[in-house]
Amino acid sequence: MKLATITINWRAVCAKAPFQRWMRRFALATVAAGAMAALGMLWPMNPAPYLASKGSPQMLDAMGRLLAARPNSEEQWQLPVKLGAVSPWLIEATLAAEDQRFREHWGVDFIAAGRAAWQNLRGGRIVSGASTLTMQLVKWRERNPRTLAGKARQAWQALRLERRADKDALLQAYLNSAPYGMNLVGCEAAARRYFGKPARELTLDEAALLAGLPCSPNSLMPLKHPERARERRDYVLRRMLEDGRIGAAECDRALERPVDAAWREFPFDAPHLAQRALTGAKDGATVRVTLREDVQRMTQDYLKRRVAGLQGEAGNGACIVLDAQSAKALAWCGSVDFFNTPGGGQVDACRAARSPGSTLKPFVYAAAIDRQRLYPTEMLMDARLDFGLYEPENYDGEHHGRVAADEALRESLNVPAVIVLERIGTDAALETLRKMHFGALDQPAEHYGLGLVLGGCETTLENLAGGYAMIAAEGAWRPLRWRADEPAALGARVLHRGVALALFQMLEQPLPGEFTDSSGTLSREPRICWKTGTSANHRDAWCLMFNRRYVVGVWLGNNDGRPSEALNGAGAALPLAAEIFRRLPPGAGTEWPEFQEGLRLTQVCAQSGLPAGPWCRHTREAQLPRELFLNRVCDVHKGATRPNGETYVTEQWPSGARGWDLANVRSRAYALTATANEGERGATDLRIYAPADRGEYVLLGAARERELRPRTSLDDHGIELFWYLDGCFLARSQDGNGPLIALTPGDHRLACMSGDGRMAAVAYRVSTTASRTD
Repeated sequence: MKLATITINWRAVCAKAPFQRWMRRFALATVAAGAMAALGMLWPMNPAPYLASKGSPQMLDAMGRLLAARPNSEEQWQLPVKLGAVSPWLIEATLAAEDQRFREHWGVDFIAAGRAAWQNLRGGRIVSGASTLTMQLVKWRERNPRTLAGKARQAWQALRLERRADKDALLQAYLNSAPYGMNLVGCEAAARRYFGKPARELTLDEAALLAGLPCSPNSLMPLKHPERARERRDYVLRRMLEDGRIGAAECDRALERPVDAAWREFPFDAPHLAQRALTGAKDGATVRVTLREDVQRMTQDYLKRRVAGLQGEAGNGACIVLDAQSAKALAWCGSVDFFNTPGGGQVDACRAARSPGSTLKPFVYAAAIDRQRLYPTEMLMDARLDFGLYEPENYDGEHHGRVAADEALRESLNVPAVIVLERIGTDAALETLRKMHFGALDQPAEHYGLGLVLGGCETTLENLAGGYAMIAAEGAWRPLRWRADEPAALGARVLHRGVALALFQMLEQPLPGEFTDSSGTLSREPRICWKTGTSANHRDAWCLMFNRRYVVGVWLGNNDGRPSEALNGAGAALPLAAEIFRRLPPGAGTEWPEFQEGLRLTQVCAQSGLPAGPWCRHTREAQLPRELFLNRVCDVHKGATRPNGETYVTEQWPSGARGWDLANVRSRAYALTATANEGERGATDLRIYAPADRGEYVLLGAARERELRPRTSLDDHGIELFWYLDGCFLARSQDGNGPLIALTPGDHRLACMSGDGRMAAVAYRVSTTASRTD
């Protein structure tokens, strides 16, 4: 059968008027559509809403590291980060899983769209999608309906968005907005929840697992469906291999890795500051603080260890670490455990007012020096001091006689400190403390009395750390700050620079114990100053430690004020402060000040420690603050004239500790030297008869001959004597019952002093064979 052939004369058809009119309309429509498309592409569009994230309020450290966060207003954990803070593995895995041609297309992948259309047509259902990362961003922000029109609008908006934002900004927005299961939005929150690490530290297998979640975050959530999550992870890894993003060996190793996702808590470092910083913070708020994550965690760890080591004797503790020159907080531990501390770990012990023990003594000494009423080298008296209803005692219950001011401060002797406070008055000490904003000291001087210097008041660790930072900054006080956006305040001068430098010398002491590095090698110890304190009845243990770089303040105790013998500054708080200080990172600048401009060499009396007067026979050089007038000179040694016209030097000491002032001595004088009759002294002068001065004792082996009981000129006068052997306190004696002195080989110096200030000393040698002189 022959089919008829139909021939259409297209030229004739096109020449007809109706067709020409249709073509003109089609062309006009096409031009109009193109113009509208061009106009739509050029029409203003703000990309910010598509790139922004409704982040959780965060507290970041000085280096931008996360310290704490809380869910946003939608109860989601979302921690936006820069693209540079994301592991390259996660970026490559996300592109392989979600948008292989992300870098090439203009917002819509037409190749993928065609493939998906064909696959869906063949399957009779939706089996493949073609949404690009940009289209998904539009979907999350606009919430378009899942219809053909809604999909078309996504594509259209994606094309427009790509013209106004670069690829890196879009990729960053996607990684910060993608859902990863539960209430986790963004890769940073997911990395920290599932793997306990920031997104920048993700390994290849971890990154592949996260990259596979956004397509179905609930059904693939690894904590509930680990097998499904692993299958999806392995699919992503193979896609990465096919795309050439990883090698075969890398893929094989990652495939062998188990899924180690688990529930991990978000960081909650410095929780007391986090409470203050994030309370009331809006979505997306980022509070930068001056803390350092590494210093904060190290400090918190050693605080927990120390309290645990006290085995229940101390239930809580607090620690502050400051940058000494700026008073910026580097670590702030307000309790041992925020959630599990007896008496309430939510209470910030750094700001709780408690008795400071002896930690205020340096400020009282400084106030006295600054007011021209004390020299660091000046001899003070540590003896019974009776004020009637008040009689201060030393921590060890002993008295140590005459002692230099710097040594009295280092040894934390109570009686000399009270003498200094009595000399300047409690008002003057309070004035110095209030210049440093010790807010708890708001009562009049009469309320505190002389007990102020021994901790008869209340203050906070925050105030104390700021006060010691003033010393470390050479007398300039700055308010302690922990928010990075707080402007740095100019230092308010509290002490003259020379006075602060003198405190460096008075408080310098070695750290207890030894410090070895990770290889077991003894490490160089920093030069530091420290002061401990123990409150009455052993309720609080304190230690403040500093040099020019850092200040470390430690408090240990119980929230309910329960006392414990273990709570003493030297035994409990000092070791902790030393552990922390040794592990602080190397700081900028020098750790120790230069003394040349702030101190000057001065001739002082070798016995009184005051600037030498004209009758002081023995002097030595000492460094004193340049600001001191040196108007207080030694009044212990004075010149006198005998009836026959001979001149001689007298030595006089105060008769007791009350009102002790060696620049104004009012007591009996004892003759020391005479011009014509050298060595003539009064009958009641203190002399040591045995052991003989410059004598030599030979050990013969008998045990009873290896001890010696000293004898003095005052043995029958019933006067109490204080004995010192080789510079160390030995014992007290009375009525000639001197202490038995063990004779050990070597050169020795024995000294004794009466309560009214008379003093004598001898030098002797102990050997095993007699010396011979030719």
